Amino acid sequence: MSQVERTVIIGSGPAGWSAAIYAARANLKPLLFEGTVKPEMIPLGQLAFTTEIENYPGFPAGNVRAFVESAVDPDRHWNLPPVPKGHEKNGQPHYAIQGVELMELMKQQALNFGTRVVGDDIVEVDFSDRPLKVKAGSGDVIQTHTVIVATGARANYLGLESEEKYKNKGVSACAVCDGALPMFRGKPLAVVGGGDTAVEEATYLANLDGADTIYLIHRRDKLRASQVMQQRAMNHPKIKIIWNTVVEEVLGDGEKVTGLRLRNTVDGTESTLEVAGMFVAIGHTPNTAFLQGQLDMNAKGYIKWTEAFRTKTSVAGVFAAGDVADDYYRQAITSAGTGCMAALDAERYLAEQMVGSE
Repeated sequence: MSQVERTVIIGSGPAGWSAAIYAARANLKPLLFEGTVKPEMIPLGQLAFTTEIENYPGFPAGNVRAFVESAVDPDRHWNLPPVPKGHEKNGQPHYAIQGVELMELMKQQALNFGTRVVGDDIVEVDFSDRPLKVKAGSGDVIQTHTVIVATGARANYLGLESEEKYKNKGVSACAVCDGALPMFRGKPLAVVGGGDTAVEEATYLANLDGADTIYLIHRRDKLRASQVMQQRAMNHPKIKIIWNTVVEEVLGDGEKVTGLRLRNTVDGTESTLEVAGMFVAIGHTPNTAFLQGQLDMNAKGYIKWTEAFRTKTSVAGVFAAGDVADDYYRQAITSAGTGCMAALDAERYLAEQMVGSE
């Protein structure tokens, strides 16, 4: 009989690595699947697509690269992004930590405690019997006593070629994450969408110090957001709603966004809007397809926690952490926190089941 793992972690974002750190320190000998390049399983998670991160505690701007290079194994330095230009201070790089840097540090911390990492996807699971089973893209079937699902949720985009070109150069799917970055401060910005999330993003941007006009672009003639949120947007002096309009193209100079080409959905007329950034707020898709409905989910497809402030799912021994179970906050720090919770929940479950080291 093949070895039965104590804990398998699926996903390698903040939730996955935090779970791995706690599980490894608890001697659960976690096996983590970090994915390949599929949208559902991106090595290092969605933060791998993020530039500077200013809101993760403990990483103020400074000579971050020197610390990262000293902490991360040299054989992974190739994955580090270029040092941002124009942020020098006293002759040294001075910037907030970048997404890949933060994730490489988390990964290194998990590796330091003995986490085993497999660069493969989990494509299928079987939670109908014990031990639990997960199937990798390679075809290998792994048996395990507990599973922590930390596969996250990916932002929905418009699908424009120009949008892809300017991601992290003015195109973002998270105003709370990126809105206060220097490239956006005091400049006109656009938010695309008409639901509560879009209105929340627009309001957040409009309330930043020195904010310029925030354009809320919606393809219909009325918002889908709640009445309270609608009134908040309509009454805000810095928010201008552009009705019956879609984005046809993101314009830029090759380095950054300079504007948008818009089309009116009623009469087909086109216009150009000068903005320094576009925030897409048309929803997220949780990465749960591989679960094939074996866990209870909400109407949006996010995994349900069956007990308040616990990461338990509808199957005993299976826990969910991060954005795959969070359709509200979706922040790196909240994901990391629930990753910790999931590892502790798994440890206690194993203790209750009297599953010892194997």
